Amino acid sequence: MQTALRVHYFQHILHEGYGSPEHYLKEKGAVFSHTEFFALDKGQQASNLPSTDEIDLLIVMGGVMSVNDEATYPWLKQEKQWIREFIAKDKPIIGLCLGGQLIASSLGAQVHKNKYEEIGWWSIFKVDGAAQHDPSQHIFDFPDDLIALSWHNETFELPEGAVLLAGSAACSKQAYQYKHNVLAFQFHPEITPVNLALFLEEKPDMENKDGTYIQSFHELMATSLDTFKPANEMLNRAIDFVLQATAQAQRLNSVKAAKNNVQPT
Repeated sequence: MQTALRVHYFQHILHEGYGSPEHYLKEKGAVFSHTEFFALDKGQQASNLPSTDEIDLLIVMGGVMSVNDEATYPWLKQEKQWIREFIAKDKPIIGLCLGGQLIASSLGAQVHKNKYEEIGWWSIFKVDGAAQHDPSQHIFDFPDDLIALSWHNETFELPEGAVLLAGSAACSKQAYQYKHNVLAFQFHPEITPVNLALFLEEKPDMENKDGTYIQSFHELMATSLDTFKPANEMLNRAIDFVLQATAQAQRLNSVKAAKNNVQPT
């Protein structure tokens, strides 16, 4: 008997919610759980992390801290270790903004200040990194040009063995794939009108920000509903990709194991 898809979220911002994947995953019969890292006091360790065996899909959300702030937020070490163990078990994982940086850091890649702070709806474009990769590995088909919300001032280097999928004018590394089970994004494909309103509500300094790649508070407030859809749909495809690729890898491993267990006559 097939059990429900168990989806777990790592959350770093109060009231952020699950974003656009919630409805899509509910249609698949998923059940949800989450870890509220934002609820921990500075210096406090997380005590309620689930077993990696209890989770079928992990989504690592965004946040205001840096992945390098381990002295201030010691639970970052725990979170990275958990992510490493989850990836090592070939389970599917999606990283969103800080989440993409956390996955990169978990895999040994550096996270550092980006040349530009990037806030607003900007063009994210496919790069040709996948074309230079092992042709036997199936690579996620990132859109040629996607308008999506970015909100960050740091960026990740690629983990060893990862494939760069996308970049933008302000940030050369916007998305990558690691093996078959990991997709990470520097931008926010999960953003909904409700999420964006909460972002703006919690960023009272937005009206004082200025920069080449920073849209104004009023421009962001005026975002039309149609603007959200393409990135949300791309994220749905990304979720399907890691779920299906992981299931296929598990089937192949089962077949190989069965063949290896066959005794010669």
